[in-house]
Parts: sequence; structure tokens; C-alpha cells
Amino acid sequence: MNAFRKLSLVALMVAAGFAQAQEKVLNLYSARHYQTDEALYSNFTRITGITINRIEGKEEELLERIKNEGANSPADVFLTVDAARLAQAEQLGLFAPTKSKVLESRIPAHLRSDSWFAFSKRARVIIYNKGVFAAADVQNYEDLADAKFKGKVCSRSGAHPYNISLTAALIAHNGEAKTEEWAKAVVSNFARAPKGGDTDQIKAVSAGECAVAVSNTYYLVRLLRSDKPADRKIMDNIGIVWPNQKSYGTHVNISGGGVLKTAPHKEAAVKFLEYLSSDLAQEYFANGNNEWPVVQNVDTKNAALESLGKFKEDTLPVSTLARNAAIAQKLSDRAGYR
Repeated sequence: MNAFRKLSLVALMVAAGFAQAQEKVLNLYSARHYQTDEALYSNFTRITGITINRIEGKEEELLERIKNEGANSPADVFLTVDAARLAQAEQLGLFAPTKSKVLESRIPAHLRSDSWFAFSKRARVIIYNKGVFAAADVQNYEDLADAKFKGKVCSRSGAHPYNISLTAALIAHNGEAKTEEWAKAVVSNFARAPKGGDTDQIKAVSAGECAVAVSNTYYLVRLLRSDKPADRKIMDNIGIVWPNQKSYGTHVNISGGGVLKTAPHKEAAVKFLEYLSSDLAQEYFANGNNEWPVVQNVDTKNAALESLGKFKEDTLPVSTLARNAAIAQKLSDRAGYR
């Protein structure tokens, strides 16, 4: 064998080894900051042999990083919370269209787009102080605009993606004009200027600072499962309403992700997304982080989550929420819901 052929053979062997090594790596950019996700990721590596290199950060920081890295970005998958944030990444042209029979068969059509998929759900429920109101007083999101709640409503920022997605849903159901009227009326009912996160709203309602608010369910379940008596005590004063059960159903918030257009390990990226739709991974979302699985008939072992009961879910496509997000933001600004 001459020297040239030897060098060619060596080059081929190196290239093959490099390709094989590439297949065993996944670079994940994640805006999920939950310690319980560690088991989710380590289990994927155990099953597939693919090592996950993870970078965590705030959504805006990660999106800016991916944009700046451009075609040389090492990121394979972007995970985040809320359809509005996933829509932002899609509008920036960061995701690659993904075809997978596994994902299409396991994830309901209203919980996926052509390029990103939901993997867990949280319901956005109405909470109230049981010493001030009853469940019958506030059965729908639209009821929050009622004058009887003047000075009684607490909220986090209307610009937060959780509230933008809810407003986007209301636009789809009620139209832009009516939703803007609703937003203005809700603002006029505020007990204080919007501040804090959902847990802060729960505490404020429990303490009587206000009497009504909206919260994602996983914050409520987190308090119910807390090993701190003071956290569980907060929930003693809280009543929970599944909104709009006689109409379109309760709005659900999602956590999801997609394969990036410039992903260097696309095969591993698709395998990872398919893994997130597996029964085992879906159980991690429910049992570890108090979220509902998106895949039907997955058994969960989270008594606090299950104690919230069954509810009618709004099946508005997440793609519709994504399309309405920019309109919802402008509407909220006009209404003074900041």
C-alpha cells in the first residue's frame, strides 16, 4: 500500500470516528431551570449513550446567543416554556422543520407545529381567597373584568409570556376588540400594579392583599408538595377554579422545544425530542416538576397534581397562540396591562 493510500485510509478512519463521536453528542440550550430535569437528561444518556452538553439561561439570552452564533452555532435543540417564546424562535427562523412519525403519533396535533413540539402542560387557573369569594363568583376568565372585583385582582406583568399566551387565546375566542375591553377592565380592577411571579400572586391572595388572581397550576402543586409547613399553610386560604368549563375550556401553557436549523447533530436532536415524548420522560415531567404529560394515558404518581382533578382543556392550536402573540402584546400595552 503506497503512502497516499495509507494517508487516505487513515483520513477515512478518522472521519468515520469523528462522525460516530458526533452522533453521541447533543448540545442543548435550555431555558428550563428545574433541578428535577437532571434525571430526565441522565436517563436519555443511559438509554442512548448520547452525552448531553447543556447550556442554561434566560430565554432572551439564549435566543440572542443562537442568533449571534449563526451558522456556527453548536446548539442542536432549544427548550423553553410557553408558546409565545417558541413562536419568537420560530419567527426568527431558528428552527428546522422536523418530521417524525413518533412525535406525530404521540403528541396531539394542537400541541405541535411543523418545527416545535410541546412536551408538558400547565393549566392557567383562577385562584381566589375563600374568605372573600366563592367559586361561583368567578367561573370564566372573562369574569375578571366584572366590577365586583374592583380593587381585588392581583397579577404578574401582562407582558409576561404566560399572560401574553392567555391573551392570545382570548383574542382567538372573543376577538381583538372584546379582548382589549376585557384587558382594560381587568386593569381597572387591580389591587396593585402588576409585580412578581405566579407564586407572589398566590401569596398575595392568601394573605388578603387581593382576592383573585391567575396562576399556572404547577406553582400551586409546588406549594402543596412543599416540605415547609408555611408553604402548605398558604394554600389553606386558596380556592381553585377551572375557567370556562362550559365554553372553550381552560387555557393550557406548554413547555416545548425544537431542532435548530443549524444543528450539527440533527439525528441525535430528533432522538432527544422523541425521547421527551416517551412514557418514561412524560412521567418525569409530571412527577418531578408537577406538569401534565402531553401524551395521553401516561400514568403519573403525583398525588398533589392529581388532587386538582380533571378539567376540560382548551384545544386551541398552539400555532394560533403563536400567531396572536404579537397582537396580544400590543393590545396589553394599549390597555395599560404592563
